[in-house]
Amino acid sequence: MSSNLDDRYGRTPGTRLRDRRVLWITASVFALILTAWVVWAGLDGSAPSIEARDTRHQIIDDNSISVTFEVSLPTGNASSCAVQALNESFTVVGWKVIDLPASDEYTRSFTEVLHTTELSNTGLIYRCWLT
Repeated sequence: MSSNLDDRYGRTPGTRLRDRRVLWITASVFALILTAWVVWAGLDGSAPSIEARDTRHQIIDDNSISVTFEVSLPTGNASSCAVQALNESFTVVGWKVIDLPASDEYTRSFTEVLHTTELSNTGLIYRCWLT
């Protein structure tokens, strides 16, 4: 009775062997894709990184603000940073792109004065990138 049911529902030794092969092939493909992704993600992190941090801002008058910030990047690389001033409703009222020359220091501090279209509440770094 048991062999009749196995034949009826396709549970034969050949089917078990095929299922085992499909399982091994699927697991191998998954492992290969996972290994390729780990290698790709690991190599992607080799690019030099840049970090910028706002340290201080000072409102000078209704049309200008002073922004002080620190930039950390690998030595010998030039970069640029976009500095912005925001009003109380978080609208950009001042914007300036600053070119930073290459240096032997990893972390440097800069102060920049932005001219604004109206009174600003804060000044901060928008983004920095290597040039």
